[in-house]
Amino acid sequence: MAEFTLAGLRVVHQVAAAGSFTRAAEVLGYTQSAISRQVAATEAAAGAPIFDRRRRGVALTPAGQVLVRRAGEILADLAATELELAGLRDRLAGRLAVGSYPTAAMALVPRAMAEVTAGHPGLAVVVEEASTPALVRRLRTGRLEVAVIGVGHGLPDYDLSELRQTAVLQGDLLVVVPDTHRFAGHDRITVSDLAHEQWVAGDGAAGEPQFGAWPTLSDPHIAHTARGWSTRLGLVAAGLGITVIPDLALPALPRGVRAVAVTDSHWPGRATVVVTRPSPSAQAQAMVAALQNQAVSLHDA
Repeated sequence: MAEFTLAGLRVVHQVAAAGSFTRAAEVLGYTQSAISRQVAATEAAAGAPIFDRRRRGVALTPAGQVLVRRAGEILADLAATELELAGLRDRLAGRLAVGSYPTAAMALVPRAMAEVTAGHPGLAVVVEEASTPALVRRLRTGRLEVAVIGVGHGLPDYDLSELRQTAVLQGDLLVVVPDTHRFAGHDRITVSDLAHEQWVAGDGAAGEPQFGAWPTLSDPHIAHTARGWSTRLGLVAAGLGITVIPDLALPALPRGVRAVAVTDSHWPGRATVVVTRPSPSAQAQAMVAALQNQAVSLHDA
């Protein structure tokens, strides 16, 4: 009788996070045939298909949703166990520089920092907030040991060659509206519902990716731009427009606004990826494990 393996669960979890066999193979450093074999073996153990194979990637079946959720819990428990055992062997100390793109810095990164420092009081973790291109540059020059970046549809194809990548979260976008807005009572809307809205968009230096209006919306009306999320969300709360935000930032939303899901078959989503140098330090590995653990918690919340 086929049995589940950690390797199979890790591969299935990565395929779900990345959205395709090809991307999962790149992140894990496997061949695509090895990914396919692990998925097939795990499906045999599950007794049901895990993924629907589609032209633009894969989607989870109902059985796959259950398995990936449980796999995330198992892998997070394993990472926590490894971290705890490492703490018994050798308490981590020193300084760890972590960089994050702004929306990951709203909840994911602070929670991971709290987890790491709780387990290793001698380790001082400092965070820098910057755009993904800047983070990759700082990682390559040694200013950072860990960089949390965003990749996927609508973003540049960043040069991550010779860097170690770990996908931690396959995210979605939501629209944020004032709590007095007509959409505030809806669980889900469509792209056509957004056609006549005024938008609050991001504003930054040239070459820095920014969240604008809904990405597949034609000819949006940008009413205001602001560099920081606090200003953007303040403008929304005041009724001056609506904005988009990744779902991983939901725990940091202020009062006066509501997040609403959007049905859009043309939006494939984006992923949050942790990048380190090829041979990360023990401190960096502990941070990566904490980010994986907290990503599971945010996804299941």
